[in-house]
Amino acid sequence: MRLVQNTMSNNSSNFLLLPIPEVPVLDYLHNRNVKIVVLGARRVGKTALIVRFLTKRFIGDYEPNTGALYSRQISIDGDHISLQVQDTPYANQGDGDDSHNPDVVTRSLHWADGFVFVFSLTDPESWKALRPLHQQIRKIYPNTRLPFVLIGNKADLPHARQVETNEGIQLVNEIGGTYFEVSARENYNEVYDAFHHVCQEASKVIGSNNGEKRRCLLLARPKSPNMQDLGRRLKQALSSKVKSTTSV
Repeated sequence: MRLVQNTMSNNSSNFLLLPIPEVPVLDYLHNRNVKIVVLGARRVGKTALIVRFLTKRFIGDYEPNTGALYSRQISIDGDHISLQVQDTPYANQGDGDDSHNPDVVTRSLHWADGFVFVFSLTDPESWKALRPLHQQIRKIYPNTRLPFVLIGNKADLPHARQVETNEGIQLVNEIGGTYFEVSARENYNEVYDAFHHVCQEASKVIGSNNGEKRRCLLLARPKSPNMQDLGRRLKQALSSKVKSTTSV
């Protein structure tokens, strides 16, 4: 088992999130297509981790997750990969709250080649919430080899920690896969390692299928998330800079 623990950094400043370029549709015809779904409870940092992986940037506040689908070209072991990452809304199985969008999660489970489970090291309930999701996946694929990565996020908050490393190891032993402890806020490299690992494992599984028919449940064409909001933030940042310069 590979365990990556966080090395704390003194730099905790936020960065303005810039739009993630869309991948032209034709690129998917030439490159291997890897689909990753990110699952976890509310406020564990799913979106922050995805954006950190894809852009190297961290931003601290997001609108409620609506299930954005991200796309990016990456290289895995020398192969060009068309990566799609589904950021799923929180789904608490059986609580009857329609705002949790359980149907979106179910479609994502059928669609994905690899799975990233995220919990907060400061929230034991988010750790417990992952078992039902894993059980749901295994009902869909009872005997299939599936790439799993378990991420314990918010390792930069040791004073608030409520889930110990051995508990993360216990959970990953149950579901299979690899466990990482990271901080989306403090360290890009560890976040990159976690996502790169699941992409690498998913790519191997796809390659070993030797052209076997892929699951073809379609989602909307990937778009950069919250484009209007990102444009507004960029204008605000530039406007603030101009005012600051003028006032000097």
